[in-house]
Amino acid sequence: MSTLSDPVTAGEGSSKPSKRVAYYYDQDVGNYTYYLGHPMKPHRIRMAHNLIVNYGLTDEIENDAPNLNGEGKRELNDEFLSLSTTIIPENKFIKNSLSGSRSKTMQVFRPHRATKAEMTRFHTDEYIEFLENVTPELAEEMTGGGVRCLIGEDCPAFDGLFEFCSISAGGSLGAAERLNSGAADIAINWAGGLHHAKKTEASGFCYVNDIVLGILELLRIHPRVLYIDVDVHHGDGVEEAFYTTDRVMTCSFHRFGEFFPGTGDVRDIGMKRGKNYAVNVPLRDGITDESYHMIFKPVIQHIMDWYRPGAVVLQMGADSLSGDKLGGFNLTLNGHGECTSFVKSFGVPVMMLGGGGYTTKNVARAWTNETAVMCGRTLPEDLPYNQYMEYYGPRYKLEVLANNTDDHNPTDYLEKIRTQVIDNLRNLPHAPSAQIQHVPGQSISRLIGLTKESDLKDPDDEIDDRVKKYVMQKNLNGGYSPNSSDDEDTPMNGDSDEDDAAYALPGRSRRQGGIRSRRRLPTRIVNGKRNNGHEESDDEDDDPCGANKKKKRNFFNKSTTNGVQSIVNKKINGIATPYGNGTAITIGNGGVVEFWKDAGGISRGESPISTV
Repeated sequence: MSTLSDPVTAGEGSSKPSKRVAYYYDQDVGNYTYYLGHPMKPHRIRMAHNLIVNYGLTDEIENDAPNLNGEGKRELNDEFLSLSTTIIPENKFIKNSLSGSRSKTMQVFRPHRATKAEMTRFHTDEYIEFLENVTPELAEEMTGGGVRCLIGEDCPAFDGLFEFCSISAGGSLGAAERLNSGAADIAINWAGGLHHAKKTEASGFCYVNDIVLGILELLRIHPRVLYIDVDVHHGDGVEEAFYTTDRVMTCSFHRFGEFFPGTGDVRDIGMKRGKNYAVNVPLRDGITDESYHMIFKPVIQHIMDWYRPGAVVLQMGADSLSGDKLGGFNLTLNGHGECTSFVKSFGVPVMMLGGGGYTTKNVARAWTNETAVMCGRTLPEDLPYNQYMEYYGPRYKLEVLANNTDDHNPTDYLEKIRTQVIDNLRNLPHAPSAQIQHVPGQSISRLIGLTKESDLKDPDDEIDDRVKKYVMQKNLNGGYSPNSSDDEDTPMNGDSDEDDAAYALPGRSRRQGGIRSRRRLPTRIVNGKRNNGHEESDDEDDDPCGANKKKKRNFFNKSTTNGVQSIVNKKINGIATPYGNGTAITIGNGGVVEFWKDAGGISRGESPISTV
């Protein structure tokens, strides 16, 4: 087609990008489908990416590269290689290339898939387990007939549901981590922006709230985060998650009335510590670019001046564009992109996410244009050739035009809403702070891959090891604690009720790093005598403590066998010694460890006598 532009010339006349942009995309995201005829089509993300690539936004180019004569012309003795510190401008590109510092329009990353542990930073364990195990065949049984977790037909259980959620959440987590590290000023994840998902429930085509997960990651570094939502639907899931905190301000511009989800009244301003930190701007059908920015820019300007966020999360749902199948607004491509340009102008780190959008060709156009805005590029109106060219006919232009829908947002209505919103914002304290704390991080071995999560020991295994160690010490030490003193022969063999109770828990105080103190029994008067926790008896055999003396445990009982008294604690120096009509085997200066009747030098197993 002669009307199509050459992608090589797409960046001509544009200025050098002033921001470092990171772009996250997983090529598998377009493989999933909710069901045939469902308005949410993940395929739109693949269309947007294909258009972004063909416009040259992902190419490794240097916008200020000199137009050198001849391909690959380079002088070995250029002035920048000499000892002179003077560098002529036209050699700057060559110097950057040789030093490995060639810039890109934006850096492209494939995000890691979010794990269950990462998803449960916000969602419950049971809900994430449910998403991992649910299938179309088991959905009716697992949801209780559609009344649990997946309610109604908006959020069906389709094949690959959990993988789709992991891609969406992983991109937002990766974008937030890159902003936190300072390696990028702007991070883009068009697969994210699913703002309706709740803690234990899917809602509005959204299963896992990647926005909340990304904001929680940003809060590890930034004391305040601003969330801006330009989707035609109210961002109820994000607002609900941060409704009682002042560390996150949520600001949603949405269609209000008999429209999903039915929340987002201007009087919904938060509660408790988060009072006045939830901003809702309810709008009516047919709003145009001029009317939209009449209220968008003053509100955002006031929030940025007064709240001073450390980072901004921008949800660019494309269902607020004109001609959307489910939306009712009348914004053009330029009007929608102006929101991106205005937020970028504040110079604050921005995480830009996708969201709604149900006319796929317009979604791809809008997100491509807004990616170029963040990169500081001006794209030509004529579309370059791409894999989905037939979608953009008959004009094949980078445009979304307004229609003839009536605007039901008169000036006095918008002025009233703007005044009420700003009045609420005036009640805010100036830039609330957060206590500085140590940011938990990963160990070096975890970062370089030497240690994995599967290598970490379970706390229950540690308890089992300690119990085994205790049993071993008890057997080796004859039932005595090696830490016990001479006057306190503390039994470790279970003879004490105190020890039985302590190790039955098992060992809570020991797991917490404490030392269990000996509990003294109450003093009682028995037969006119004071007794510290032990009853006295006239009969020594009836006294379990041996006439108020602690009883030591021996290998043999005091008894007479075949007329020979068993020997107890007799010191014999490491030999097999005749004793009575038997033989005693000892080791070193220890006690008797084995005794049997004389059998002519042959052990019980008819083997030579040993000292085992």
